[in-house]
Amino acid sequence: MTVHGEREIVPSVGKAEAAKVLKAFTDGYNEGYRKLDPGVIARVETGALAEIGKSDLAAQSAQTPGGNPDYPSLVLDDARFTVPKQAGWPKFFLADTRSNRDGNRWLVVFTRYGVKEPWKAAYLSIVNPGRVPEFVTDKDGLAEAVPAAKGKDHGLMADPGKVSAAYTDFLRTGEGRSFAPGPRTTGLREERDKVRRTTTFWTEFIDTPEQAPAFPAPALRIKGGGALVFFTAHHREKRTMAEGLRPAVTDPRTKALLKGDLKRSVTYTRVSEAAVEVPARDADGGRIDFLNRIDTMTAAQGE
Repeated sequence: MTVHGEREIVPSVGKAEAAKVLKAFTDGYNEGYRKLDPGVIARVETGALAEIGKSDLAAQSAQTPGGNPDYPSLVLDDARFTVPKQAGWPKFFLADTRSNRDGNRWLVVFTRYGVKEPWKAAYLSIVNPGRVPEFVTDKDGLAEAVPAAKGKDHGLMADPGKVSAAYTDFLRTGEGRSFAPGPRTTGLREERDKVRRTTTFWTEFIDTPEQAPAFPAPALRIKGGGALVFFTAHHREKRTMAEGLRPAVTDPRTKALLKGDLKRSVTYTRVSEAAVEVPARDADGGRIDFLNRIDTMTAAQGE
């Protein structure tokens, strides 16, 4: 009997295949960073993670154009796979791994857009071992995916597909109580306020939410009725110097990614990818809480 993954509710991937996907990712990641070849990274990464990888390789290639054969291998082991039941595409699963880089757990979300498409890593979140949520699973050990609402009420404080917009709105206005105070929310706004206007320059910020299909927001139900949600946003920061002053760029990564002429202003483009716990709507005093947020500059434009 043939099972059609686009119609039937089935596991997104088998555990044996998931292990092979994780190995293919680490092999591709290590090869890409040794050769500094964006084509290799593009085979194993997608979405925000691919944007970060592409800019990383561009910056490193400017400093070591012959590649980096001594790049230390990334090892992800002790993998615990959280596999949801899903119908339709894209599908996803989560690999909760131990990294040889630090003492944290590295959560890697893999997505696949069709039966003939490869699995690629879309999100990476680095989380303290004690902060990895407990997922809701059925008798077969399969998790519950929480798709972006399509006329359905998932019982969450925010629909997974709308968390990115809620976050960028908060960064812009500071209004609302959806997000817990902390370095990625109130703290980030405080940091921005320090450079909005100084004696030598002023800064404008533009935050852009992202959504599927290019940047899906995978979500898994966790114990207590909430969900672990992964999402992407883009951020632009334009710094304009006071009359008579020119911007100075000294950071090697910024220099490598810089285009245009530094006359009076420079615009930095950044991508952020984050993992947050979204509480159930009826959770008493619950707010969206960041487990991890990776923010990386991917371009710089001088004017």
